[in-house]
Amino acid sequence: MKGHRRPRLSASVSRHLLPLLLGPLLSLFIVSLGNGFIASLSTLRLDAAGVPAHLIGVVSSAYFIGLTLGAVSCDRLIGRIGHIRAFSGFASLTAASFLLHCMVFDPTAWTVFRLVNGWATLGIFLVVESWLLLAGDQKTRGRLLALYMIAFYGAGMLGQAALGRLHAGGDTVPFMVAGMLAALSVLPIVIVPRIAPAAERTEPLRLLRLLRMSPTGVVGCFGSGIAIAAVYTLLPLYLQRVGMDVGQVGELMACVILGAVVLQYPIGRWSDRRDRRAVLAALSGYCALLSLFVLALPDHQTVLVVLLFLLGGGVFAVYPVAVSHAADQAPAGALVGTIQGLLLINSIGSAISPLAISPLMAQAGEQGLFWAFLVLNAGLAALFLRRHKVRPEPAPVAPFVPTTQMSPAGAQMRVTQELLQGALAREHAQDRADAAAP
Repeated sequence: MKGHRRPRLSASVSRHLLPLLLGPLLSLFIVSLGNGFIASLSTLRLDAAGVPAHLIGVVSSAYFIGLTLGAVSCDRLIGRIGHIRAFSGFASLTAASFLLHCMVFDPTAWTVFRLVNGWATLGIFLVVESWLLLAGDQKTRGRLLALYMIAFYGAGMLGQAALGRLHAGGDTVPFMVAGMLAALSVLPIVIVPRIAPAAERTEPLRLLRLLRMSPTGVVGCFGSGIAIAAVYTLLPLYLQRVGMDVGQVGELMACVILGAVVLQYPIGRWSDRRDRRAVLAALSGYCALLSLFVLALPDHQTVLVVLLFLLGGGVFAVYPVAVSHAADQAPAGALVGTIQGLLLINSIGSAISPLAISPLMAQAGEQGLFWAFLVLNAGLAALFLRRHKVRPEPAPVAPFVPTTQMSPAGAQMRVTQELLQGALAREHAQDRADAAAP
């Protein structure tokens, strides 16, 4: 969108922010190295032991249920005990949940471990994101969000790529390494200057108000949650069942995440120049077509690498484009609540996803995953096209900002100065138009 420029941090501001940012970002990177491959590893271990697909779905869903519960409860705990102690507690719980996998092999127990892991992981996100909020302001949030994504996605890719080598050391070694990384992640955040970040707490908007404001945003975020959770938890199951070993599964999962990183920004910038609903329809149709290719083409690793790279770019771009579309219509005073509400809807979709798709894989085999992707994305494309036709196009109020699933504090990071000013300008223009109307 012409006329918009990204804010640049001056050298003095960068030097001022660096000591505040280094600790939390490094801690996030370290804990995410292990957390990134645990979802894949848990699925692969359960499947190798002959656990039915529907039970694997229950275990996988527990992590996302934990994330959802954390989104509505962790901020109170942080407010009582402070950010540094809270991070230490969350990281300790994460480490314990990983190490317990080495001691107990039982789907019911693993469901509890994954639930605790999800709750603690959301707490870690909340601590880091609120810390970044304190360090910057609306002028620098775009840059801080970019640094956050580099740490988060970079750790995820490296963790997945290392999964094969770790697994070669024994079945319990990857869980032990993930536990050690979670424990070590406490060190960077406890040695930085002792500050007390405090982000303003905002209640997310209720579902009915969000639906009235942006049905496309609500459906897009919910569908995106279903698709992303399936990628993290059930795609490794598909890959193992078509003959990939653990190392190959990790490499292909890293390829999916790389696609998300590389393609998200150009897709988002495209959405700045077009009706975002049309872009969402094109993205969903594109993901449906890729799913059909996976189903139709012979199993060939090189072809699969390309398809999964492209699919990762499409699947992970739906959420930020849907959020941007909703933000284009939200009042300035409701921006944070809108994005927090969409985050909660996305989390609910993620929690439902493995429970809904794994029984299909049990009935139709491993290809049931891509049949689910095909139906889901075809349905989303049809709905987005319908919305595109029945309502006038809302003009983008600010350039697209790449983002990922975050905590409620991350929703506040998403509200940059450009977005707030754009929303205010739209409201003022509407007020002038209403006043001039006869």
